Amino acid sequence: MTRLDDSIADLLAVDGALGVAVVDLDSGMVLAAGGNPGFDLEIAAAGNSNMLRAKLRTMNELGIGGGLEDMMITLDYQYHLINVLRDGGTAGLFIYFVLDRAAANLALARHKLRIVAGQVRV
Repeated sequence: MTRLDDSIADLLAVDGALGVAVVDLDSGMVLAAGGNPGFDLEIAAAGNSNMLRAKLRTMNELGIGGGLEDMMITLDYQYHLINVLRDGGTAGLFIYFVLDRAAANLALARHKLRIVAGQVRV
Protein backbone atom coordinates (compact mmCIF):
# COMPACT_ATOMS: atom_id res chain seq x y z
CA MET A 1 0.00 0.00 0.00
CA THR A 2 3.02 2.31 -0.10
CA ARG A 3 2.02 3.72 -3.48
CA LEU A 4 -1.52 4.48 -2.32
CA ASP A 5 -0.18 6.00 0.87
CA ASP A 6 2.13 8.24 -1.16
CA SER A 7 -0.81 9.41 -3.26
CA ILE A 8 -2.81 10.16 -0.11
CA ALA A 9 0.12 12.13 1.34
CA ASP A 10 0.55 14.13 -1.89
CA LEU A 11 -3.08 15.21 -1.82
CA LEU A 12 -3.11 15.96 1.90
CA ALA A 13 -0.24 18.41 1.25
CA VAL A 14 -2.59 20.57 -0.87
CA ASP A 15 -3.71 23.78 0.88
CA GLY A 16 -7.12 23.23 2.46
CA ALA A 17 -7.03 19.42 2.20
CA LEU A 18 -9.11 17.76 4.90
CA GLY A 19 -9.31 14.14 3.83
CA VAL A 20 -8.60 11.73 0.98
CA ALA A 21 -9.66 8.18 0.25
CA VAL A 22 -9.00 5.73 -2.56
CA VAL A 23 -12.20 3.75 -2.94
CA ASP A 24 -13.39 0.63 -4.77
CA LEU A 25 -16.36 1.73 -6.89
CA ASP A 26 -18.20 -1.60 -6.79
CA SER A 27 -18.02 -2.29 -3.06
CA GLY A 28 -17.60 1.22 -1.65
CA MET A 29 -14.68 -0.11 0.41
CA VAL A 30 -11.85 2.29 1.23
CA LEU A 31 -8.45 0.92 0.18
CA ALA A 32 -6.43 3.78 1.68
CA ALA A 33 -7.32 7.00 3.46
CA GLY A 34 -5.88 9.90 5.37
CA GLY A 35 -6.77 13.19 6.97
CA ASN A 36 -9.67 14.21 9.16
CA PRO A 37 -12.56 15.90 7.35
CA GLY A 38 -14.74 16.02 10.48
CA PHE A 39 -16.96 13.11 9.44
CA ASP A 40 -16.59 9.37 8.85
CA LEU A 41 -14.65 9.20 5.59
CA GLU A 42 -15.47 5.51 5.08
CA ILE A 43 -19.23 6.08 5.25
CA ALA A 44 -18.95 9.08 2.93
CA ALA A 45 -16.84 7.09 0.47
CA ALA A 46 -19.39 4.26 0.43
CA GLY A 47 -22.20 6.75 -0.17
CA ASN A 48 -20.28 8.39 -2.98
CA SER A 49 -19.75 5.01 -4.64
CA ASN A 50 -23.57 4.69 -4.75
CA MET A 51 -23.80 8.14 -6.34
CA LEU A 52 -21.15 7.31 -8.95
CA ARG A 53 -22.80 4.01 -9.86
CA ALA A 54 -26.13 5.84 -10.27
CA LYS A 55 -24.51 8.41 -12.57
CA LEU A 56 -22.88 5.68 -14.66
CA ARG A 57 -26.25 3.87 -14.96
CA THR A 58 -27.94 7.10 -16.02
CA MET A 59 -25.25 7.76 -18.63
CA ASN A 60 -25.77 4.24 -19.96
CA GLU A 61 -29.57 4.62 -20.07
CA LEU A 62 -29.21 7.91 -21.95
CA GLY A 63 -26.71 6.45 -24.37
CA ILE A 64 -24.02 8.93 -23.36
CA GLY A 65 -20.73 7.56 -24.62
CA GLY A 66 -17.31 8.01 -23.10
CA GLY A 67 -16.27 7.68 -19.53
CA LEU A 68 -16.88 9.61 -16.36
CA GLU A 69 -13.76 11.56 -15.42
CA ASP A 70 -14.70 13.46 -12.29
CA MET A 71 -17.48 14.98 -10.20
CA MET A 72 -17.47 17.98 -7.90
CA ILE A 73 -19.84 18.58 -5.01
CA THR A 74 -19.88 22.09 -3.60
CA LEU A 75 -21.07 22.42 -0.01
CA ASP A 76 -21.33 25.57 2.10
CA TYR A 77 -17.95 24.99 3.72
CA GLN A 78 -16.31 22.22 1.72
CA TYR A 79 -15.52 20.95 -1.75
CA HIS A 80 -15.81 17.22 -2.40
CA LEU A 81 -13.90 16.13 -5.50
CA ILE A 82 -14.26 12.67 -6.98
CA ASN A 83 -11.88 11.44 -9.67
CA VAL A 84 -12.67 8.15 -11.37
CA LEU A 85 -9.58 6.09 -12.15
CA ARG A 86 -9.74 4.28 -15.48
CA ASP A 87 -6.21 3.07 -16.25
CA GLY A 88 -5.58 -0.69 -16.38
CA GLY A 89 -4.62 -1.53 -12.80
CA THR A 90 -6.76 1.19 -11.24
CA ALA A 91 -9.98 0.75 -13.23
CA GLY A 92 -12.91 0.47 -10.85
CA LEU A 93 -11.39 2.79 -8.24
CA PHE A 94 -11.93 6.45 -7.48
CA ILE A 95 -10.26 9.12 -5.38
CA TYR A 96 -12.48 11.03 -2.96
CA PHE A 97 -10.86 14.35 -1.96
CA VAL A 98 -12.36 16.68 0.68
CA LEU A 99 -11.25 20.30 0.92
CA ASP A 100 -11.97 23.24 3.21
CA ARG A 101 -13.67 25.72 0.90
CA ALA A 102 -12.25 28.77 2.68
CA ALA A 103 -8.64 27.54 2.56
CA ALA A 104 -8.43 25.69 -0.75
CA ASN A 105 -7.69 26.95 -4.23
CA LEU A 106 -10.12 24.84 -6.25
CA ALA A 107 -8.25 25.12 -9.54
CA LEU A 108 -4.93 24.08 -8.00
CA ALA A 109 -6.56 21.27 -6.03
CA ARG A 110 -8.22 19.86 -9.17
CA HIS A 111 -4.94 20.13 -11.07
CA LYS A 112 -3.05 18.24 -8.34
CA LEU A 113 -5.82 15.63 -8.15
CA ARG A 114 -5.53 14.93 -11.90
CA ILE A 115 -1.75 14.55 -11.59
CA VAL A 116 -1.98 12.21 -8.61
CA ALA A 117 -4.81 10.22 -10.23
CA GLY A 118 -2.58 9.57 -13.24
CA GLN A 119 0.16 8.20 -10.98
CA VAL A 120 -1.87 5.93 -8.67
CA ARG A 121 -0.77 2.31 -8.73
CA VAL A 122 -2.25 -0.58 -6.79
